[in-house]
Amino acid sequence: MPPKKARTRSIARWLLLLPIPLLWGVLMQSGLLDFLENRLIDWRFQARGEISAPVKVVYVDIDSQALSEIGGFPWNRIYFARVLRTLIEQAGARAVGVDIVFSENGVAEAIDWKKRVEGNRELAKYLFRNPPVVSAASYAAPVDRDINGRLVYRMLPLVRKLKNKEEGEPPELPAFRISENDPNRLLSPPLIGLIDSIDGATRVVPAYAPTSIRTYLHMAVELARLHFGVKPDGVKISDDFIDLVREDGTRMARIPVTDGQMVEINWFSPWMSPANNPRISFSTVYNYSEMLNSADEAEQQAAVQFFAQPDFKDAIVLIGPVDPLLQDLAVTPFDEVPVPKVGLHGNMVKTIVSGLYLHRLPAWANQLILLGLTVLVSLFAAAGGSRGARTKLTALLLLTAFVWLAFNLFEQHQLIIPLVAPLCSAFTASFAAIVWQLILEEKQKGRIKGMFGAYVSPQLVERMVESGENPQLGGHDDEITAYFSDIQSFSSFSEKLGSGPLVELMNEYLTACTDIVQGQGGTLDKYIGDAVVAMFGAPLPLKDHAYRACVATQMVHRKLAELRGKWKSEGAKWPEIVWNMQTRIGLNTGTCMIGNMGSRTRFNYTMMGDNVNLAARMESGAKSWGAYTMCTEATKLSCEQLGGDHVVFRPLGRIVVKGRTTAVPIHEIVGLKEHVTSDARECIGLFSQGLTRHYERDWDGALALFKQSARLEPNQPGITPGVSSNPSIVYTHITEHYKEEPPPENWDGVYVMKEK
Repeated sequence: MPPKKARTRSIARWLLLLPIPLLWGVLMQSGLLDFLENRLIDWRFQARGEISAPVKVVYVDIDSQALSEIGGFPWNRIYFARVLRTLIEQAGARAVGVDIVFSENGVAEAIDWKKRVEGNRELAKYLFRNPPVVSAASYAAPVDRDINGRLVYRMLPLVRKLKNKEEGEPPELPAFRISENDPNRLLSPPLIGLIDSIDGATRVVPAYAPTSIRTYLHMAVELARLHFGVKPDGVKISDDFIDLVREDGTRMARIPVTDGQMVEINWFSPWMSPANNPRISFSTVYNYSEMLNSADEAEQQAAVQFFAQPDFKDAIVLIGPVDPLLQDLAVTPFDEVPVPKVGLHGNMVKTIVSGLYLHRLPAWANQLILLGLTVLVSLFAAAGGSRGARTKLTALLLLTAFVWLAFNLFEQHQLIIPLVAPLCSAFTASFAAIVWQLILEEKQKGRIKGMFGAYVSPQLVERMVESGENPQLGGHDDEITAYFSDIQSFSSFSEKLGSGPLVELMNEYLTACTDIVQGQGGTLDKYIGDAVVAMFGAPLPLKDHAYRACVATQMVHRKLAELRGKWKSEGAKWPEIVWNMQTRIGLNTGTCMIGNMGSRTRFNYTMMGDNVNLAARMESGAKSWGAYTMCTEATKLSCEQLGGDHVVFRPLGRIVVKGRTTAVPIHEIVGLKEHVTSDARECIGLFSQGLTRHYERDWDGALALFKQSARLEPNQPGITPGVSSNPSIVYTHITEHYKEEPPPENWDGVYVMKEK
């Protein structure tokens, strides 16, 4: 290619690639990628691990122990009054934050009115002594109902909107201290701390909320102020910072804010961290506080020793709900399973006291990183010729180095640089550049890509590539073993599980089934909801296809038993029906039509024919016989021909399936020889004898044998998960029916199926 033409084509390629980083930049700036970016930030927290802070934060848990010992929540406020007084005056805590809103609705109606008043009085009396106790208040909350009965919410005043005059003057936060005239009514205690976070999450909190009357600080800011010994008027708020300044002018902390009031929390550890999050039950503290006034000197001494421990001395103590029943939970960067949100305030305090704030680059710097990485990686990824493999490896190393840099900057400097948009932009642009290169230099790859789009089976693709022929409609007859499986009572799963858990469950189950089928040489035909359809013996011929199919069925059942145990061990994540999941499998061996079927533009490699339908009837009909794997005699004979006695069968009689007129002998696959117990073998023998007596019309003899075999059945109702019947039970019922209403004289033992 002439140099000028090559240069023109290169310029055109980069001009076409330029919109890619621009698009990702817009997506990053708009916040549409925040969910993914936050996930990668979580990974950075987890890779960094726990870090310590120069402040002691202790949690006093309103946990299941406290709820059990004190009683159902909410409690009489006398418990809080006594615990707060003891923590400050006896244990030496520097400050206490109460993550419970003392609203007028926060006292149980069941509490005796006099005790309720007594509790409110005692709490009020203590709080109005102005101890270092911060009471919780939620600014954003329902405050009224409109004429239609819908809740009207008080919204958190956002500084950026107030400055842009998007909102009017924010209202005063409703009062919460205890009235002197009405001890049952709560109004404002001297110290109030906001417990709001943005959208209820655990990443960003408002450091303060301005109102027309006063400014409310976040609980963590108030606690940090108390920790540093700063007076209320020592809190200096500006556009970019909140300074905590002592009376002598010493600045104890500078809190950087975004949008005039927001602070991003630096999480120091997961919730379950004894070293970083020491915890004790509220009831334990309360019981020891009561023991201080005990007449028993031993109890008094034990209480004094308890509060003399260094755990509470000069600590920030946070009292909050941790029992899941109180529903104050959220995920954190360390905890993917929701944990108590009181930990948010503790980590915010640690962030302020340590000064380890999370930092982010300005928007223009993030865009520059995105563009630079995209161009650099694309240049290496799109390079061709003899150096192609080496340059592509270099591009991959550049991406790896960028990820390492992002994690290292976070660990060492608390700096967050974007990962999602730069990586996606680099990958997207590199992919586009490589595709461009492939189109120009390797036109033959288009034909191979078409083959991949037309075929599911990798073996078929390899065969077509080697033959040089394009896929076409058509098929041929061949002997295969058709495989159908379906989950028992799947409609109940759909009813009890939400779409998310159902998808997770089915993906795990279908992956296990598919891996086993393909591991035995089978080819996946399709999924039909929860059903798996496969074939053994095509497209690649297998002499022992029936044997492989039979083995696969038993491996699936054993794998499902393992999954049931795993799901049960996960507790409340799955309902009981999941613990009892069973699947039914049907097999049939015979000549079928195999090939590409569909339209001229879209088709599948699949199987058709009467023998395929018969395999499906084996699966659906297995329920009527109390079996979980049922096959035709053709499959049994073909399996025994090449597999010997490795697969153990049991005869179930002869049936005429719906849509056919010819009787088909059917068999249950009991298991593989090494897994079949002696009881199961005895059961098969007794059952077979009973079946013979059944056909001879010896109803009493058959019933006696079936009842004996029923006690030895591998699948027992009420014992084996999900099992409600088995072949012995089914034939007991059939024989009892015939004993009462004998079949006609010309009866030949054939059972006619009325359903598919």
